Amino acid sequence: MSGRIRYLLIMLVFVVSAVVYIDRSNISIAGTYLAADYGISKIQLGWVFSAFLLGYAAFQIPAGWLVGKLGPRKTLTYGLIWWSVLSVITALVPPTMGGALWVLIAVRFILGMGEAVAYPSSNLFIAAWFPTHERGKANAWVFGGVGFGSGTAPPLVAAIIAFYGWREVFYISAVIGLVVAAIWYWVARDTPAEHPSVTEAEKAHIKAGQPVKIEGPMPPVPWRRIFTSVDVWGTALAYIAFGYVAFIFHTWFFIYLKDGRGLDLKSSALLGTLPFIAMTTCCLLGGVISDWLVKHKGQYVGRSLFGAFTLFLSAIFLIIGSHAENTTVAVLVLAGGAGALYLGQATYWAVAADFGGPFTGVISGLVNMGGQIAGAATASLTPLFASWYGWETAFYIAAGVCIVCMFPWFLVNPDRRLHPEERPTA
Repeated sequence: MSGRIRYLLIMLVFVVSAVVYIDRSNISIAGTYLAADYGISKIQLGWVFSAFLLGYAAFQIPAGWLVGKLGPRKTLTYGLIWWSVLSVITALVPPTMGGALWVLIAVRFILGMGEAVAYPSSNLFIAAWFPTHERGKANAWVFGGVGFGSGTAPPLVAAIIAFYGWREVFYISAVIGLVVAAIWYWVARDTPAEHPSVTEAEKAHIKAGQPVKIEGPMPPVPWRRIFTSVDVWGTALAYIAFGYVAFIFHTWFFIYLKDGRGLDLKSSALLGTLPFIAMTTCCLLGGVISDWLVKHKGQYVGRSLFGAFTLFLSAIFLIIGSHAENTTVAVLVLAGGAGALYLGQATYWAVAADFGGPFTGVISGLVNMGGQIAGAATASLTPLFASWYGWETAFYIAAGVCIVCMFPWFLVNPDRRLHPEERPTA
């Protein structure tokens, strides 16, 4: 028996990830009410959405470096506190003040800066706590939290708005974040060696499956090798499609149902959960499939080819779903597209952890930066495409991005390591 502390802790990271996406999704669900109070258009609301993602993307690499120096225990704690404070500030911006729109944009940009530590932290934690052949499942749990948080947000936020108002959404989100920060700091440790409850058997099991041991502060970063790596850039380019499509669901899907399909608040909240249920379920399933393929068919099949296949499958669902005339059918098929996308979520992060070793935070930040820049583009471009050409075209464009970005996966060799002397571990 190798012990199970690493899986108990990854469940806590699942909760942290859910909080991250409740903090992100709340503004998209409250967006129409916020826009009415501030007198801003949907396109200007898209600027507010994009500001968060630009702040988030811009600080991915610095955040990855910071995570390597401080460790995921501290950075996630500080991050949760930062996110909670900025959520409150979002609700406190007075609609009547001069330049209120630009203040909102600045607040969301700074919130994005703070949230940049979230997934470099979680992936460095996984690199330290999980052997290679379990990293698909571990990352699946982390990003299953994305679907859970995003799926919880529509009914939760809609209920809070209905009973109290949109500002209270941000206050409640902040309280949840502070509680989780306290629990994480109390329970978590950066490495198995630092945790008093980890058995020797579990430590041995983890160490036996790691390409390189991770302990202590990150050594000097080999920036040139990272920035010239085909594997890093191939993964990052593929992740552009992931970010572009995912953020249609995270930022605009609720509004698409309400305005594009004519549903009321209650119906939008209920149907709006379906893509996120699919994300959570398929993310967990995809991690298991990817690890199984790695074990039986090798890393290239289990990570690269499987990742490419999920983008292709997502594109097919998006094309069919956007064309459906019946709203329920459209939502179900589009939810299938979100689920197909998340089947491959764990592959990007598992490759970053295997390749990077102690530099996992930096490489994760670089990969994630591509996805977040694409997400920022989605937040602003989707309402433009929808208003100019219709929502169907907006989803067609997303499908095209998936098709184009599946090809970089074919160039990624998951057996390579940042330092060639490190041994691949299947």
